[in-house]
Amino acid sequence: MTGICIAQEPEADALLEREPLALLIGMLLDQQIQMEVAFRGPQKLYERLGGLDVRVIADHDPDEFATLATTPPAIHRYGGSMAKRVQEMCRAIVDEWDGDPAAIWTRGEPDGREVLRRLKALPGYGEQKAKIFVAILGKQYGVTPDGWREAAGEYGQQDSRRSAADVVDAQTLVEVRDTKKAIKAAAKERKSAARA
Repeated sequence: MTGICIAQEPEADALLEREPLALLIGMLLDQQIQMEVAFRGPQKLYERLGGLDVRVIADHDPDEFATLATTPPAIHRYGGSMAKRVQEMCRAIVDEWDGDPAAIWTRGEPDGREVLRRLKALPGYGEQKAKIFVAILGKQYGVTPDGWREAAGEYGQQDSRRSAADVVDAQTLVEVRDTKKAIKAAAKERKSAARA
């Protein structure tokens, strides 16, 4: 592992690298805002809470936690609703995984399909987020259970530029952004053609 660069900020990336919960929160926040901003969210919570403890977040007063999440700079454009999602996910990790986020991909030596299933069971994680997360684990964390690339689908492809899993520096961030734009444009074009 060469070092995480998804947040494009040394402290935020170091937190993503050493704290599985930070990575799960960053992926949860990665929607409707720039990817690097989403993955900086865990660092903001870390600074405001004095750490990133799954039980502290799960048990935190919801209104106070929402204030922490929305205080400028907020963790997300929709900081209030995302604060709820972060707490729901943390509660699920406490309840289902004894408060150990990494157990999702380590307990019982699961294969890629099982890791995907476990991630999809988390509040706020749908199919796409779960696949991208499996790809991040495989490409950037060296967590490569049997069948991880298949479980990650197109996000697991070698040298693709589709998601956070492929961001290793500033240049690959630009390439991922360009790929996403091209995919959106193609989808828009298909919709227009279907209507015509």
